[in-house]
Amino acid sequence: MRQIDVEIIQKLVAEKCISSNIYIEEDIQEAFINAKKAETSSVGNMVLDMLIKNAEVAKENETPLCQDTGMVVAFVEVGQEVHFTNGSITDAINKGVIDGYREGYLRKSVVEDPLIRNNTKDNSPAVIYYNIVPGDKVKIELMFKGFGSENMSQIKMLKPSDGEEGVVDFVLKAVKEAGPNPCPPIIVGVGIGGTMDKAANLAKHALIRPIGSKNNKEHLAKLEEKLLEKINALGIGPQGLGGLTTALDVHVEAYPTHIAGLPVAVNINCHSSRHSTIIL
Repeated sequence: MRQIDVEIIQKLVAEKCISSNIYIEEDIQEAFINAKKAETSSVGNMVLDMLIKNAEVAKENETPLCQDTGMVVAFVEVGQEVHFTNGSITDAINKGVIDGYREGYLRKSVVEDPLIRNNTKDNSPAVIYYNIVPGDKVKIELMFKGFGSENMSQIKMLKPSDGEEGVVDFVLKAVKEAGPNPCPPIIVGVGIGGTMDKAANLAKHALIRPIGSKNNKEHLAKLEEKLLEKINALGIGPQGLGGLTTALDVHVEAYPTHIAGLPVAVNINCHSSRHSTIIL
């Protein structure tokens, strides 16, 4: 049995809250550069230049990439041979969020009650999903989700007879309706199967995958390529001002489902796609 002090987790989460809101991921930066090579719109190219410059300024000045520093979502894999000491891992993650958002002077955007709307004033709590796995390791994948993109999420319970064509039509509908609101170029996460909540979880988790990665199932990898092509043919373009670069990538994840159902969820991420991983 391996023991892990939760204070280590608290410290690392705090550090990631700050760094991920300031420094853009390398795969995103590379995707911007590749998009510029393919973009034929002069306005689209100008916007991509501005996004690249924004990332440079954020790094140089150590200021957030965006004023919306997001709500923290954590996907946690816990090895069944791990024992946590000095408290609760859930408390440690939330304390790390509090520390990071205070120390980094990041915007506190979480309200305690969704109807009364009273701000928690520390950006906690995080939304945390746990998965118990074999072994003695812990992996914490953190996402800092702004709501310009989160508000564009959609889910639909398709009929099995709708098939792949129904999935494609629904994803395109969601992206069209989102338009410029999620600050394109976007990353599109698609969850297919399971139940309503599982599909949404799959779509959210898919956003953490690196740009350019493919689903290991051939038919889903082809679906990703088809969706990316069709989305970029919509002409929404960078920041919604027109062009070929509406999406940087599409990531599809699937799970077994009931014979009577075909749940599909779409979760969209903005161009910054802020996320990071902790492995202990």
